[in-house]
Amino acid sequence: MARRRFFVPQVRRGVAEIAGDEAEHLVRVLRAEVGQVYEISDNERLYLAEVETARKSQVTFKVLEELPIPPEEAKIILLPALIKFDRFEWIVEKATELGVAEIRPFEATRTERGLAQASVKRRGRWQKIAHEASQQSRRARLPLIAETVVFREALSLDATVRLMLDEDSAVPIGNCLPQARIVTDTVALLLGPEGGWTDEERTTAHEKGWLRCSLGATVLRAETAATAGIAVARAYWAGSSS
Repeated sequence: MARRRFFVPQVRRGVAEIAGDEAEHLVRVLRAEVGQVYEISDNERLYLAEVETARKSQVTFKVLEELPIPPEEAKIILLPALIKFDRFEWIVEKATELGVAEIRPFEATRTERGLAQASVKRRGRWQKIAHEASQQSRRARLPLIAETVVFREALSLDATVRLMLDEDSAVPIGNCLPQARIVTDTVALLLGPEGGWTDEERTTAHEKGWLRCSLGATVLRAETAATAGIAVARAYWAGSSS
């Protein structure tokens, strides 16, 4: 069974610590004890580390050795339109588990009024969800959870492949994927709101070089489309050449 992995703020002189609620969870729920060995990440490097102290308010680790970082993979960036926050949180959790490098929310024309303004305070919660999901899925690095932007700013993202997921498109996503693919590619997935894209948004995205594509004949919820799109991209670029 794989060791549990935790993120720490920093590793300094071979020592790291976790404090607050996370330390209490580690001690009370996961029963961390002195002498137990875990993997820790400072969001840059991986380490094998032993618990030196285990208190409800603080858990400290002593680094035993540095571990190799998993091989580089294509960078997937999800750009989801804001939707109701309970479902948006589900997107953040599952996108993190599926290995996206960044989540960049934006306000679409049909985004429910008030969500963009409220997202400013929600970002911290989304980062916490991504943090927990990263530990659960044994990621080496945390995904970036960006601030909410307007639609046109979202379209300005530079990427090797830029796909606009659209249920009204007659083009399957497989037809929009490049024949040649390498691990240094960046794949951007643009996801619409609950009310769907407007014709103006489709036209603007096309003018900016985004490729409209479909995930199939059925109409998917936004969170389902997000996970399906990421899974397709992750599988397609898996094992790509360097």
